[in-house]
Amino acid sequence: MVEKFHTELASLKGDVLVMGRLAQGMLHRSMEALRTRDATLAGSIDRDKKDLADYDHEIEQKCLRLIALHQPMAKDLRTIAASMKVITNLYRIGRYGKDIAIVVPDLADAPHVGNLVSIPHMGNLVEGMIADTLIAFEREDLSVIDNIIKQEEVVDALRYSIFRECLTYMMEDPKNITRCTNYVMIARYLERCGDHACKIAEKVHYMATGERIEIR
Repeated sequence: MVEKFHTELASLKGDVLVMGRLAQGMLHRSMEALRTRDATLAGSIDRDKKDLADYDHEIEQKCLRLIALHQPMAKDLRTIAASMKVITNLYRIGRYGKDIAIVVPDLADAPHVGNLVSIPHMGNLVEGMIADTLIAFEREDLSVIDNIIKQEEVVDALRYSIFRECLTYMMEDPKNITRCTNYVMIARYLERCGDHACKIAEKVHYMATGERIEIR
């Protein structure tokens, strides 16, 4: 029975990682679609939202079943509890990827203002944060997320930098207002994805150590 439980627990973690790669992929493809102004690629991301929702539901059910049938204790219980929280954050990351993709067709008819300001750089940083938290979750290795607080601070600073730069472009030419407003919104989405990566890091830390931390 114990061996069967740990096999199922390993399968649960594998499912979380698959969902994580899906969410991460949705965000990555949305950023690529934005950079290249590829409306077709952006449209393909919307089709992933059902798979994302299905993973969210199925993993939650698997977590509840493991608790009900095996009554796990200590680290095993923390792993299940952390998994339930992690998938919520992964779902939001994937949805933000979809939200960015929705904007792409409106931006596809003209070159980007200011070479997309610092949005590509911000996107790369956030994707890196997400990738690190998934590795930490898989390996239960907290050293991978040692720098996540500093990364989050950089992402926050970039959001405000993008806002100020976009404001300058909008004042220079009113024709830039709609496009730059979308850039500001996308920067906000990326910041929120970074926040969700931090929340995943908090849960990984709790899973591995039993200690709760808060990453602001």
